[in-house]
Amino acid sequence: MLLLYLLRPAPDLVTVGPPQTVESSLPILAVHTRLADEVEEWKIKRSLEMVREMGATSIVEFFPWAYYHDNSGGIAWEHPDLVVNHAHAQGLKVIARLGFSPDWVRPEDAPLNYLDESGYDDFAVFAAAFAERYKGKVTAIIVWNEPNLSFEWGYRETTAADYVGLLRQTHAAVKEVNPSIQILGGALAPTLEPPGSPWGLNDLIYLDEMYQAGAADYMDGLAVHTYGFKFPPEFEPSPDVLNFRRVELLREVMVAHGDAEKKIFITEMGWNDHPRWTRAVKPGQRIAYTLEALEYTAAELPYVEVAAIWMFRTPAPIKSYMDYFTLVTPEFIPKPIYLALQERATAGQE
Repeated sequence: MLLLYLLRPAPDLVTVGPPQTVESSLPILAVHTRLADEVEEWKIKRSLEMVREMGATSIVEFFPWAYYHDNSGGIAWEHPDLVVNHAHAQGLKVIARLGFSPDWVRPEDAPLNYLDESGYDDFAVFAAAFAERYKGKVTAIIVWNEPNLSFEWGYRETTAADYVGLLRQTHAAVKEVNPSIQILGGALAPTLEPPGSPWGLNDLIYLDEMYQAGAADYMDGLAVHTYGFKFPPEFEPSPDVLNFRRVELLREVMVAHGDAEKKIFITEMGWNDHPRWTRAVKPGQRIAYTLEALEYTAAELPYVEVAAIWMFRTPAPIKSYMDYFTLVTPEFIPKPIYLALQERATAGQE
C-alpha cells in the first residue's frame, strides 16, 4: 500500500499563467459564473479560459461572506484569491456579488440570507477588506442580492429603507479603502408582487422607494436581473409584464429621480430551454433571443454597462430546470448557445 502511494503520479501544477487579453466585438457580453463551490483550481482556470475564449469581457461571481469570515475577524482568502487572480490573468473584469451571513451574525436557525441592521457593520467590514485586497482586480461590488424578494432578505420584511441602510454603511466603508471601485445597488429581482405581499415587492416600486430613502448617494450604479421568460427580446415593456425590456422601466425610475448619469449593470439575464418548464423556450429560440437581446442592448440602451448571461457553468448538475440556463456542461462541453455567442463575439477577430 505504501509502495502504491509513493508511486502515484505527482498532481498537475496549475499556474495562473501569462496575462491574456479578451478580444471581443461585443464588449457588453458578460456571464455570471458559479465558481464559489468549485474546489479544483484547474476547473476554475478552465472555466475562465472558456469565458475569455467565448468573447465575454466580464464575469459576475458570488463570493459568500459566510464561507470566509470567522467571528474572530479572520478571513480565509484562499478560494477568492484563486477566482479573482485567474479571472484577472484572463483579462476579465470582475463584478463581485457579496452575500450570505455567517452564523455568528444571524440569529440561531435563521437562513443564510438573513441580515438585520445589527450585522450591517460586520458586512461592511468584510466588503471593505474584500475591496482593499482586490484593488485593481475587482471593478464593482454588488451589495447583497435581490433584496426585494422575501427569500433573499432572510424572510424579513422587504423594505427598501432597510436595504439602503446596508448600502449606506457598505459604501462608506468600501470607499474609504478603495475609492475607485463601484458600489452597485440591487441586484433587483423582476417580480410583480404588490405592496404587502409576504413574498417580495415589485422591483419598480422597490427602486422608487430606494431613491426615496436616499440610495442615490450610496451607489455608483444599479444592478438588475431581467429575464425574457417566454417573450422574445423585442416584446414591449409594460409594468404588468416580466420580460427582457423591463430594464427600460427601471431606467425610467432612475431618470425620474435625477440619476440618469449612472449606469445599469444587467447581472442576470437570459432564456431557458428546458423541455418541460412552463417558462422555457425551444433551444433554437433561446439562441436567437439571446443574440437579439445583446444586439438590441448594445445598439439601443447606451446606459447598460454589461449584460451578464445567467449562467456559465455549474460544478455539478443541479438536476432541475436550472441546468438549462447554462452555456457549458459540468464536463466543459460547450452547448450550441456557447458556440453561437462565441461566433458573434469573436467575429472579425484573428
